[in-house]
Amino acid sequence: MVKKAIALALILGLGLIFAALLLGYAPDAALNETAAYYATRTADEIGAQNIVTAIIVTYRGLDTLGEVTVLFLTAAIVGLVLSRTRAGDNAPRLSDLPPPGELLEIGTKLLVPLILLFGAYVFINGHLTPGGGFQGGAILASAILLMLLTDPLRRSSHRLISRIESSAGLFYVVIGVLGAALAGGFLDNRILPLGEFGALFSAGAIPVIYALIGLKVGAEFSSMMVSLSETEDE
Repeated sequence: MVKKAIALALILGLGLIFAALLLGYAPDAALNETAAYYATRTADEIGAQNIVTAIIVTYRGLDTLGEVTVLFLTAAIVGLVLSRTRAGDNAPRLSDLPPPGELLEIGTKLLVPLILLFGAYVFINGHLTPGGGFQGGAILASAILLMLLTDPLRRSSHRLISRIESSAGLFYVVIGVLGAALAGGFLDNRILPLGEFGALFSAGAIPVIYALIGLKVGAEFSSMMVSLSETEDE
């Protein structure tokens, strides 16, 4: 009873806080100094049509590196935990499941290449349209998930996934260091020509950076799902 009263009091307190914030909210009449700088200078300085991409990949590139590192550590921890996990004797095994139907197998063979192509499209065009490396990488990993759902006993190469993840991370850092050495700072995209604004080959090194992020994120998500699938069958 006491626990329920405390939980109710916390919920009511949070409700009052959010209600005060909502009732007292007043939108800004103009952009603040930082936002105004991004809005007016991104096209000239970065050459990216998508301002959000320019901010994530260049202006706050170190922060993005931290996010990718956190995701890598998460994948590593999940893999470590799952490698030490064993199902009980009475737990159902993937090998006990009925085989997938022919329709599911054919549908997977048709959809997986399209999903991979769409994922690559999302992160390659991240400097032009909404999307980017994180979204494209998640789409790539969804293709691996579909294959695992179709055939839970499928075994993927951990070595290949690891090489893709580590190589993408290494080249990401290399580009960042080149930006600091040859341009204006870490992950400065102007180590390559900015090109024509709005064109596919524009915004300097941003398409390359996003491609590396997409491969790295896709490999990390895939590694977690493959580890989970193998653990469930042990």
